[in-house]
Amino acid sequence: MTALPSRPIGATGLRLTELGFGAATLGNLGRAMTDEDATATVDRAWERGIRYFDTAPHYGLGLSERRLGAALQGRPRAEFIVSTKVGRRLEPNPRPTAFDDDGFVVPGDVHRVWDFSRDGVRRSIDASLERLGLDHVDIAYAHDPDQHAPESGHQALEALAGLRAEGVVRAIGVGTNVPHKVPGLFTPGLADVVMVAGRYTLLEQGGLQSALEPARAGGAAVVVAGVFNSGLLSRAWPPDDARYEYGPAPADMLARARRLAEVCERHGTTLPAAAVELPLLHPAVAAVALGARDAAQLDANLDRHDKGVPAELWSELMESGLLDPGAVVLR
Repeated sequence: MTALPSRPIGATGLRLTELGFGAATLGNLGRAMTDEDATATVDRAWERGIRYFDTAPHYGLGLSERRLGAALQGRPRAEFIVSTKVGRRLEPNPRPTAFDDDGFVVPGDVHRVWDFSRDGVRRSIDASLERLGLDHVDIAYAHDPDQHAPESGHQALEALAGLRAEGVVRAIGVGTNVPHKVPGLFTPGLADVVMVAGRYTLLEQGGLQSALEPARAGGAAVVVAGVFNSGLLSRAWPPDDARYEYGPAPADMLARARRLAEVCERHGTTLPAAAVELPLLHPAVAAVALGARDAAQLDANLDRHDKGVPAELWSELMESGLLDPGAVVLR
């Protein structure tokens, strides 16, 4: 087993390994995988030292939570951190469909119901605990409150604070890919941790001012997800058909990614390696959550992290205007 460094979530007593496992793939995101492959991937994450696992009811209509819980059964509970999310409750679908309509290859026999109310949050957590086979969740995020209503984030965090006081969850926060739409959620004392997806990457650092710095000022830690921008940064050289935000990459984004790739190559590293490492340079960031479809993909990400990237890379990227200077902060 390879040990991974860990970082604290404020004063909660929780520590996250620098790399976490993003379990959306366990919910058959984009394409199906078997239960056996799901377990094997989680097992490999454990072997490589990962102890932080992130999931959500949204991922595969509960399938991700069930598979993750099954794969972690028998592991010492004090040795791993699990986060899940609230805001999308799962209810029987009054008009069942053959497949889910939101990107997951699963039957549409249940559907998502937006609900950030106190009762809805509690019901959601209770259902997640049952699927996970756990008696508590370490971190609970309000999931995409910006997509529902202006008051949803505050409403969910108030409900989660009550569950934290009861010991049902240990830390609370918000997860979003548009942090500029939920600025009030970074108020000191409101959230312990913030998950920012796709907005703080090697390609774009807009989340620096809209999430990382406000979270840092408010005493909240940050988990960064979506560091490959839906695939655009996942290869050493972005191909013509590269994806961005789950669709074809716009020409300007593709061109910028290729400029980044050229600089990485000059410094003896690769675009995906730099994409994994950049967020960890900021003191607000506790972990980077990475998805993986199999053990080989997971190993590739861990190997990149183990090797690291030359410090000179960041200097050239900043000098060339490809990287916000505020992204590289000495700890």
